[in-house]
Amino acid sequence: MSTEGKMNCGRRRLIVATAALGGAGGLVALVPFVSSMLPSERAKAAGAPVEVDIGSIAPGQAVTVEWRGKPVWILNRSADMLATLDKLDDAVVDPKSDANQQPSACKNGTRSLKPNIFVAIGICTHLGCSPSQKFRKGAEEGMPADWPGGFLCPCHGSMFDFAGRVYKDKPAPSNLVVPPYAYLSETRIVIGEDKTGA
Repeated sequence: MSTEGKMNCGRRRLIVATAALGGAGGLVALVPFVSSMLPSERAKAAGAPVEVDIGSIAPGQAVTVEWRGKPVWILNRSADMLATLDKLDDAVVDPKSDANQQPSACKNGTRSLKPNIFVAIGICTHLGCSPSQKFRKGAEEGMPADWPGGFLCPCHGSMFDFAGRVYKDKPAPSNLVVPPYAYLSETRIVIGEDKTGA
């Protein structure tokens, strides 16, 4: 092989090696860029389903958990609380829960999968304030004498019953939202999953 041929062969090798090294370097530089566009573990966890032990919630008591950055109430309704629901159909905007604000399996008089456990996002549908628990009847908590118990939004006065149904003539246009949820056992639920197939 002539000297010129050897030089051309050397140049080709150098060009191929440079191109290969440049391509590998480009890939290495691209990996952090692409991975930065993927959701972080924290972001994945924020939207992930949340498991809750409901076995220790006594009748008449509620707990609040966080799901997707929102407060979710889990209320173990007592027999007295449940008894108020049928009596309020004429007083609330959407008594049969016809609006699409709950999983289809919760489109019933209690807006729940099981009558005593009520699950709702604790954000008023008016302007996003968080309603207060006003579970005692009557004027004990500064409510009207005929108050049967429920939730009151302190921002603009929207009132909700123990099924999260909004009272008529209040600022909130609709009921509290019931998130998708499912029972894992008698004492555990998962919020963020609907296993009813709805």
